[in-house]
Amino acid sequence: MADKLHFNLVSPEKELFSGDVDMVEAPGVEGAFGVLPNHAPFMTVLLPGVVKVKTGGDEKRIFVRGGFAEVTPLGLTILAEEAIPVADLSRDMIAERIKNAEQDLADADATLETKLAAETTLTRMKELQAAL
Repeated sequence: MADKLHFNLVSPEKELFSGDVDMVEAPGVEGAFGVLPNHAPFMTVLLPGVVKVKTGGDEKRIFVRGGFAEVTPLGLTILAEEAIPVADLSRDMIAERIKNAEQDLADADATLETKLAAETTLTRMKELQAAL
């Protein structure tokens, strides 16, 4: 369909989404970005955050813990390190993930990349916790 964007979201465990949508918003390393049908091709690294999948008046929200996004003439594909529908997350699960992210940050080696990943995960999980 020319007026729709084909979107696939895959994690190591399973394919979480495959279908035609109106728009996808995702947390890119250079900032959040949106993809509409006929978007110019590009590839980017994803930060931890929420991917929003919009179709008509419906919006699905999926938390991803990093990964890659690629836009081609065929659509958008996200390969996520981990992906969980926001509706499946409980306050207890988020609290446990925040605790784990805080420990990861405390244990992070001296590389800036490792610390940035841990800090970003912690920040995004706290934002998600506040939104629930």
